[in-house]
Amino acid sequence: MKNFKILIVIFLMHTLITSCVKDDDYGIPDISFTEPIIPQDKITTFKTIKSLYDQAVNSGNSTARIDEDSELYIEGYVVSSDKSGNFFEELIIQNKIDDSSPDNDPRLGFQVVINVSSLSDTYQFGQKVYVKMAGLTIGESSGIIAIGKGDGARVEQIQPAEYKSIIIRSNEIAEIQPKISSIANLTSWDYNTLIKLENMQLNRFELGATFASETIDEYDGIRILESCHTGVSIRMQTSTFSDFKSLIVPQGKGTITGIFGRDYGDDFNVLVVNSSADINFDDIERCDPMELSCGIASVLGTGNLFYEDFEPQKNNKPIVIDGWTNYIEAGTEAWEGYSSTSSNESLGRSARFQCSSSGDDSNIGWLITPAINLDEQEGETLRFKTSNSLADSSFLEILYSLDWDGTEANIDTATWGALSDAYVVKDTDSFVPWFNSGAVDLSCESGTMYIAFKFTGSGQDTFDGIYELDEISVDFVEE
Repeated sequence: MKNFKILIVIFLMHTLITSCVKDDDYGIPDISFTEPIIPQDKITTFKTIKSLYDQAVNSGNSTARIDEDSELYIEGYVVSSDKSGNFFEELIIQNKIDDSSPDNDPRLGFQVVINVSSLSDTYQFGQKVYVKMAGLTIGESSGIIAIGKGDGARVEQIQPAEYKSIIIRSNEIAEIQPKISSIANLTSWDYNTLIKLENMQLNRFELGATFASETIDEYDGIRILESCHTGVSIRMQTSTFSDFKSLIVPQGKGTITGIFGRDYGDDFNVLVVNSSADINFDDIERCDPMELSCGIASVLGTGNLFYEDFEPQKNNKPIVIDGWTNYIEAGTEAWEGYSSTSSNESLGRSARFQCSSSGDDSNIGWLITPAINLDEQEGETLRFKTSNSLADSSFLEILYSLDWDGTEANIDTATWGALSDAYVVKDTDSFVPWFNSGAVDLSCESGTMYIAFKFTGSGQDTFDGIYELDEISVDFVEE
């Protein structure tokens, strides 16, 4: 009797459950949604929105605000993903799926700031979205154009209760084709867009570093990537909250794809990847230059082969000194004389390379010392001082050659290596002080050596830094 009652209870429970559950409730949930209907005549261009912001800035305002009753939308594609934790509470959208950029509608991107995490659960990489511009504010965040709410003075985050009604997703998931570019050709028009750099590698001095878990990485890891083709470098920025922060940055060379932007302090350009899979440095043959490293000398000789402080030079005129070579490899600018008593004070008169107003796509300038015969004395050392004014990703290299014949025609064909022990002012250094190179030991080499101070930059506003050079001295130990 007891067993019969148990069977009755089981039967009743089964009947109750099956009567409350439909057959298709155990199937895959329906995650599709209705395609939004946005009137085409209400969709404006990214260029128009940027122009509204530019006009506001030109009028003395820090932001532009769209009227609450506006019916304008912009149409774009999501190129960021917070799935790996390298983006946070933001969407990066661009107006095109590829690099097609006719003059009337250039390729552009915006940052949309939203007080919501895990946005990739709603907006996939490549997803087409419409942004309802009514009541939104356009401004700058860390040097790039951002869209959000605002009080007229700054851009603020869109809040959780309303973001889905402002950033309206389409069913379309597009295949985004990144713009393939060289670092030197990137401009502010490329901010907030997907970029692919080829033939790149991690700087040799950072081999073995993780993406963002070194002791110096407080909020972001900054790693220097360099082009094997041009030597130009760019910083890769990785959040210390990313899920790949502890991985070793690949040590070969190859391609990297990421969002082009500015660092948090708006001090330099950066590339931000969506995940570690966006780096394909599969070629183990790196392109590191030849290096000379005799170390820093412990004893500074009392003899002097030459000393140059540029005092006789004329301001803003190319440097002309007997025995020295002032060579323009690319562009129209040369090393010039310079003096200043401003906050970035020169050491009397100095040598300076400035290309910010050149208008050139590329500026490369060499200032090469007279020949140094390393066989005539002992204990040779090189000393100099450098400073910069907003280096802006341009850079200065200290090179040497043992086979250059002293003629401009053969500079490009000579073998040049790096004097890796010399300290050169960095982007992250303060722009006011001058920095000593250290007493760079040259005595482990023999033969005739030339030393070159090679600047690489351009007239582009993302690559147009200024470097100053002074008090160059080559000393030796007297017997």
